[in-house]
Amino acid sequence: MMYKNKQFYLRARPDGVVTDKAVTQREQIIESLEDGEMLIENQFISIDPAIRGWMSDEPSYMSPIEIGSVIRSSTVGKVVESRHQDYQIGDMVYGLSGWETFSVSNGFFMNKIPENSPYPVNYYLSVMGAVGLTAYFAITDRSGLKPGETLLMSAAAGAVGSIGGQIAKLMGCRVVGLAGSEEKCNWVKHLGFDDVINYKETTDMTAAIEKACPEGVDVYFDNVGGEILDAALLNLNSHARVLFCGSIASYNATEPVPGPYNWWQILARSAEVRGFLVSDYLDRFPEAALTIGEWVDAGKIEFKEDVVKGFDNCVTAFNRLFDGSNNGKMLIQV
Repeated sequence: MMYKNKQFYLRARPDGVVTDKAVTQREQIIESLEDGEMLIENQFISIDPAIRGWMSDEPSYMSPIEIGSVIRSSTVGKVVESRHQDYQIGDMVYGLSGWETFSVSNGFFMNKIPENSPYPVNYYLSVMGAVGLTAYFAITDRSGLKPGETLLMSAAAGAVGSIGGQIAKLMGCRVVGLAGSEEKCNWVKHLGFDDVINYKETTDMTAAIEKACPEGVDVYFDNVGGEILDAALLNLNSHARVLFCGSIASYNATEPVPGPYNWWQILARSAEVRGFLVSDYLDRFPEAALTIGEWVDAGKIEFKEDVVKGFDNCVTAFNRLFDGSNNGKMLIQV
C-alpha cells in the first residue's frame, strides 16, 4: 500500500486570526499499518471553533495540538485498509482524526455508521454528530431545563444553538435567541424561537434581554462569553443555570480577556455555572443519535450545513467561524 496524504499541521502557535504562518499544508506518504490500525479516506472534515483553543498551549479539556502535528478535528470517511479486528474495508466511520485526506486510526473515539443508515454521511458530523449530540445532552440533561422555563441561547443561528433551541421548544420551554444579522435572526424565528435579538444592532444588551425575557432567564446557554455573558448575568432568575459550552468571542484574542464584570450575579441570584463537554456522554451517543434522527424524520428539527468543497480551503473556512459569515455547521468536503 502507498497513499499520498495531504495534511494541515501546526507550524506555530497562532497569534490572533489563524494564518498560513501558523497552520501550513504538507504531504506525507503512508506505506504501512501496524496491527490494530486502519486507514480512513476522509470524505468530510468538521470545522469547529474549539479547534482554535487546541492550537494554543493553554490548559484545556484536551491536550494542546503539538507543534508539527496535524490539526485535530472530527471527520467522516471510508476504511480503505485495515489491520483492526473491529473494522473492515468499506466500513464508513466517524470520529476524531484531523485536517488530512487520509487518517491512520487505532479506533479511539471512532464509531461505525450503521450499514443501513438512511442519512447522508455528513449528518454524522452535524445534526447526528458532535454538534447535535452537544445540543441534545446539554439541553436535556446538563442544563436542568424544565418545561415552562426560559432559555436564552447565544449564537442561536449556529450549529449547536439552532438545534439546542429547537430541542428546548420540544420540551415546552420559552426560548429566546441571540444572532448577529437580519438573515440569521429570520432563520432563528423560522425555527420557532419565541423571540430573537440582533446583538449587532442592540445598543443596550441588558435591556434587550430583559424585554425579550420578561420573566427572567432560567438557563443561559453560553457559546460566546464576552459582553453578552455580562448582560445575561444581569437577567438571571434566582437559582438560574449558566451552561458554559464555549467562548468564541475570546478565541482569537491577543491580550488577556477581562471580565466577566457581572460575575457577582452568580452569588446574588444563587445561580450555578455548569461546564459542559459532550465527551462525558460518550456511552450514550447511539441513543441520542437515534432520537435526533427520529426528530429530523418527523420534521421537528431543522438544521443547516455550510459545506465548502476542497481540502485546500480548511483554513479559510475555519476563519469564517469567527467573522460570522458561516451559515450553519461548517464542513469541508474533501
